[in-house]
Amino acid sequence: MYLNHFGFAELPFSLTPDTQFFLNQQSHRDALNTMLVALQHCEGFIKIVGEVGTGKTLLCRILLARLKHRFVTAYIPNPYLTPDELKAFVAQEIGAQYDPSMQTHVLLTSIYHKLMQLAHNGKQVVLVVDEAQAMPRETIESLRLLTNLETEKRKLLQVVMLGQPELDHLLSRPDLRQLKQRIIFSEYLHPFSSRGVREYIRHRLDAAGGRADVFTPSALWLLSQGAGGIPRLINIIAHKALISAYGRGLIRVGVMQVAKAIADTAETRWTGKLLAWHCRVGAYFAPFGGRA
Repeated sequence: MYLNHFGFAELPFSLTPDTQFFLNQQSHRDALNTMLVALQHCEGFIKIVGEVGTGKTLLCRILLARLKHRFVTAYIPNPYLTPDELKAFVAQEIGAQYDPSMQTHVLLTSIYHKLMQLAHNGKQVVLVVDEAQAMPRETIESLRLLTNLETEKRKLLQVVMLGQPELDHLLSRPDLRQLKQRIIFSEYLHPFSSRGVREYIRHRLDAAGGRADVFTPSALWLLSQGAGGIPRLINIIAHKALISAYGRGLIRVGVMQVAKAIADTAETRWTGKLLAWHCRVGAYFAPFGGRA
């Protein structure tokens, strides 16, 4: 595609969460530090909330990469599980004795014994739940009951829940108030500021092996406004703008390419306005080769 044209070693704006491209912005740094400190002190539940596309899954991967040595981790990317499926998953992830034919109380005993063994060996068990707002109410209650397993000194199982704002609404249900009371630490992932967007784009361009000035300053400003500081939208718009610039043989991405990319992205708030603006400006510059 445009890799050779711009001198990239790999795609700088892939939607696949890649820890190589993680930029430790203030909001994400606060959330990561909160999780690490809370887990070091064996706190129970930790909650991280962020809008769609703010980088929760990438933050999960960064956290899991940091939890080494004395931690045993289990990651649930799709939490739409039944209570029995949750227990089976935890048992298998921590290495507890498990058989599909086990009765619930036998399985819980097996999980407890394995957790005690791990604790005796100096290991902490952390369950990381991504997209936690999709977890059924009965499964959340089952998760809470699992965290009742403890010694006289500390919890045997710690839980990090990451989800969209709907997670807060879910946990506000009266029948889930016991779990909500156990959430010791909570953080909210905020969209990037305009300056944060510029740093994010330049960081990804550099990490991909390209020049940091591929986007003009005005293009960066427009991209920041169109994406609203949401990392996933930044990636989508920047990728489309690079394709547009490559298609026209440009070595830098300008306002016109970003405007076209925003107009082509349904999730942005400026789509309709920029589509009309892009058509008008494009028509104006057409006699001059369209080099706006």
